[in-house]
Amino acid sequence: MVRLRLFGRCRIYHDPVSPVLRAPAQIGWDAWFRSIELLTPRRLKGRELLDRTKGWWTVEPAGVAEVVEMHGQLVVGERGELMVEVEDEDASEALSSALLERFGDQVFIAP
Repeated sequence: MVRLRLFGRCRIYHDPVSPVLRAPAQIGWDAWFRSIELLTPRRLKGRELLDRTKGWWTVEPAGVAEVVEMHGQLVVGERGELMVEVEDEDASEALSSALLERFGDQVFIAP
């Protein structure tokens, strides 16, 4: 397996950016008749982290996910970075070509 970072072009500054999960998402609960003091920390999955790029990247995350999922899968790395996991170098080259064809220089993968 090969893991590569997924970058998109920033809508405002036009430099390559990639989301990084700094801390787990915290899900809390509200009840109708009482207060619940429970927080459930949970790491986002790759697709969920990619969805957070909406409005930050110059392209829509749903289209990026569509292309990526034809060649590999979206994952969150050990340090919270958005990554693509593919079988081998051939698959990474195919994904890179597909991203270039569909999005030009707006989305790309890097080691």
